[in-house]
Amino acid sequence: MDTKSRQLQQQYQGYLQTPLLWDKKSIFGLHQLQVPKQRTSIFNRRTTKNIRLGKLVEQFVSAELSAVKEISILLENVQIQNGKQTIGELDCILEYNKTPIHVEVVYKFYLYDVAQRDSEIGHWIGPNRKDTLLKKLIKLKEKQLPLLFNPHTKTVLEELHLKAENIEQLVLFKAQLFVPHKMDSIKFEQLNKACIYGFYVNISEIDQFTNCKFYIPSKRDWLIDVHPQVDWLTYHSFYEEVTELTCQRMSPLCWIKYPNGTLEKFFVVWW
Repeated sequence: MDTKSRQLQQQYQGYLQTPLLWDKKSIFGLHQLQVPKQRTSIFNRRTTKNIRLGKLVEQFVSAELSAVKEISILLENVQIQNGKQTIGELDCILEYNKTPIHVEVVYKFYLYDVAQRDSEIGHWIGPNRKDTLLKKLIKLKEKQLPLLFNPHTKTVLEELHLKAENIEQLVLFKAQLFVPHKMDSIKFEQLNKACIYGFYVNISEIDQFTNCKFYIPSKRDWLIDVHPQVDWLTYHSFYEEVTELTCQRMSPLCWIKYPNGTLEKFFVVWW
């Protein structure tokens, strides 16, 4: 297996192993699609060279669902048009044990911001503070899922011999969560604590790790679980790279290797 293929498999494994952001309960009335775990998990589809992380995740979801014998995918990533205007996109409609289901797919990276509103959901924000978990849940509830019942969706459903009122609606919402460094007092009552993948620090705080080594993966490799077979940077080299990124108001995901060999993911934030 060449390097590119091996990397793609690591990305797919990372996606598969990411837990659902919530599990048994519903949040905002949103229920998760529970996909049976597969014995084999080889991704053998072609991808374009510069595929974005979001599009790559869509392909991973498609491969995962296609491997379940009880699932038949009826449509994927179909834009709903009003003339020349695109009013939205349906991520997926599938049939699971003969039940038609509309599924919206989400894969996110969220950081716990102590300063945000004090509900459990309200604390989680994107690495660059541009999005929040709360906003995403509201968008799913009020915009993305209701698209199924839009009059312009009717034609698409008719081609599948389906009616909107007969289709169940679920989400497939996975996430990696990151908490402030050395903070362990966060309560998890609605969200899945297994989604914690590491910590985050401000750029001004990284001098506490001068005896460690580092790696800055590409955006698509944010999916990958940490492993030692990478070209590790010294603290000095890492500091130069990460400072340049944070000066551009970018918060990179990084890997850290402690002197004892322990590996961990973390974000360095500019805010």
